[in-house]
Amino acid sequence: MKYLCLVYYNETHQVELDDAHCMHYAGGLVERGLMLAGNALQPVATATTVRLRDGQVQVTDGPFAETREQLAGFYLIDAQHLDQAIEIAAGIPPARVGSIEIRPIRDLHP
Repeated sequence: MKYLCLVYYNETHQVELDDAHCMHYAGGLVERGLMLAGNALQPVATATTVRLRDGQVQVTDGPFAETREQLAGFYLIDAQHLDQAIEIAAGIPPARVGSIEIRPIRDLHP
């Protein structure tokens, strides 16, 4: 089953995280056939939020809502079950300073 692991942490913790460690962990998941895609995101200040209300497009600079932790990246994984997804998410380096939200992918069939 495919899961999206959303990486959240307070951007002030970025200096505590080693990009090489994150890349090494992701590389190991790829080698094991568990990671399908992933990327880090630019800082939340670069975000743009788009809404469609009453037929009008509304564009706002910044994230949807102010929070203590920001969405920093994602890992798209293919795990056998939720327990394996939890094990993988626990190993994602930013889990030490933030949180990893695991969401099952919902297949859309026309």
